[in-house]
Formats: sequence, C-alpha cells, structure tokens
Amino acid sequence: MSAGGGEASADPASRGANRRGGTAGREGVHDAQLVVARLEEAGRTLLALPPGGYSTGMRLNVAALVRHMIAAGEGEPVPARLHPSVPSAAVITRMDEALGWIPLIPRDRSVLRRIVGARSLVNPMTDRHLYPWRRLGVMLGADHKAVQRWHAQGVDMIVAALNAAG
Repeated sequence: MSAGGGEASADPASRGANRRGGTAGREGVHDAQLVVARLEEAGRTLLALPPGGYSTGMRLNVAALVRHMIAAGEGEPVPARLHPSVPSAAVITRMDEALGWIPLIPRDRSVLRRIVGARSLVNPMTDRHLYPWRRLGVMLGADHKAVQRWHAQGVDMIVAALNAAG
C-alpha cells in the first residue's frame, strides 16, 4: 500500500473502527472472532460504567474524600480503590451495538443467549472473564466443553444474522 493513496484514503472512520475491531471486515463480512472480540469489548465497557451516575450520594462521597485528604496530611493512610476509567461516548455506542446482537440468537435458544451474554462480561481491571467455561458449566449443569460448543453455536448464529442483514 502506498503512502499517498490506495485503500489508505478510504473513509477514516471505518478504518479506525476496523483497526479497533470494528463491526465489519473490509468487505462488510462479519466473522466469529470479530463478534467475540466486540462482545467482550462491550462487556468490559458495561462493567466499567459507573453504577448509578451522579446522585446526592456521590456528593456526600466528596465530603468523605476531603476528610481522607485532610487525614492524609496528618500522616494517616488514604484508602486506595482502583476504578476503571469511564468509557467514552463512542465506546458506549459500540457497546450498545454489540449487545444488540445477542437478540439475533433465536428466542427459543435462550440458553445460548445466556451463555453468549455471560461470556461477554470481562472485568475491565483484570481482563478476566467473570464467567469462565467451567463456572458456566456448573451453573448450567453441563460439561464445560459443551458450554464452549454452545457458545460457538450462538456466535455463529449472530454472524449468520449479521452477514444476512449486511
């Protein structure tokens, strides 16, 4: 690819989206790997959102923070709690789009929907799945290998629906 043109001069928004694991490949075709990556990104984003937005409770916490800062000046340790950064509006929009794919799995396959949805939840701080395969297997009373196959079936249904629509 030359530096002065070719495919590099295509729509920059779509190039950026594809580089970050956008909704479609170069030809607009979705694949399972892309769908899983987008669902996991959506799960990370969902878990990184503040639990309830701003409220009077948040303002009361500011007073507690000021008290801790004053105490820290007197030599007392300040309790440290790590929180994921608040996602940008663009990332939240991508989350909404990806989570909207789960209903593409037929309603009568609700177990597949649950598996795909649960498996998409990834802790934004540790990058670990909230529901590992074995835990899902125990929850569903099935072998973890079967749960992996069912997840793949659910993702394949999403891919087929997205490719048929696009």
